[in-house]
Amino acid sequence: MSQDDSDYFKTFVGEVTPLRSKQTVAGQRVQGDTPGTRHRRRAAQEGFARQGNYLSPVDYIEPVKPWDELSFKRDGVQHGVFKNLRLGKYPLDARLDLHRMTVEQASRAVLGFVEDCLEMNIRTVLITHGKGEQRDNPALLKSCVNHWLRQIDAVLAFHSAQRHHGGYGATYVLLRKSEEKRQENKEIFSKRRC
Repeated sequence: MSQDDSDYFKTFVGEVTPLRSKQTVAGQRVQGDTPGTRHRRRAAQEGFARQGNYLSPVDYIEPVKPWDELSFKRDGVQHGVFKNLRLGKYPLDARLDLHRMTVEQASRAVLGFVEDCLEMNIRTVLITHGKGEQRDNPALLKSCVNHWLRQIDAVLAFHSAQRHHGGYGATYVLLRKSEEKRQENKEIFSKRRC
């Protein structure tokens, strides 16, 4: 920067006091205990057994290919809502990474993750399952996630993620609203009509 530019900047900005805050780096991951990390940790521990795991065993799952796009929408989900989910326009409130999990561990993790997200009123999540290209049984976890999410009533829709969120190796999931949130929306929209 030249001296003239520097003088101009000082004149333009004037007397400015810098904010005193903790130094942070933009884009740095925040370490914390999210629903995804909690369930990944629990599912990885030996002897963990969740009550009521009703998801189908792997014997009954129709396989998908590593590069197949996953897409599912229940009746009643608006086209615009599904389009925004598909395009990754909703903020991702929680993430679950299934890499290096067995099918059994992944099953428990997915079910527990969805249950926790519902309790915490989380609506849009990302499940990373990988493509499984280099495996003996290609796309096994991807096939399982595709099948399991259809079995969970709380899942309204899901779609393969955009490239920057994992592409064909990850899936956006839209969960139903809690009764509390439904009631809040009802009150908000009823006030608008008056």
